[in-house]
Amino acid sequence: MRTIGNIIWVVFGGLISAIVLLFEAAFWCITIIGIPIGVKLFQLASFVIWPFGKKVTKVKPSGLKTVLNVIWAILFGWINALLYCLIGLLYCITIIGIPFGRQYFKIAHFVLTPLGCDFVK
Repeated sequence: MRTIGNIIWVVFGGLISAIVLLFEAAFWCITIIGIPIGVKLFQLASFVIWPFGKKVTKVKPSGLKTVLNVIWAILFGWINALLYCLIGLLYCITIIGIPFGRQYFKIAHFVLTPLGCDFVK
């Protein structure tokens, strides 16, 4: 079922979300201080392309990563998280879309503080 869910996910928005995250990650990797966020966004893009069967876990970031998380959350993270939550709510309108909506909520959690989260298979 995970494979079928992932294939449907890629067709109905996962590929577009991954491409957008890849562009964001490349933008953040241009600056030296933004490289840790860019790397996490690259990881998030790989998570977004095939999310079923993976879990988001919290990790405790170090001092610089905490500062970068705050900067990211204030400037861009809240916008991304809000958009992913809204898309998740739209998917949850139908019973068939609920698993896809839950995946978008996981992504919203990860994209709000990317250096404070990690994902596990």
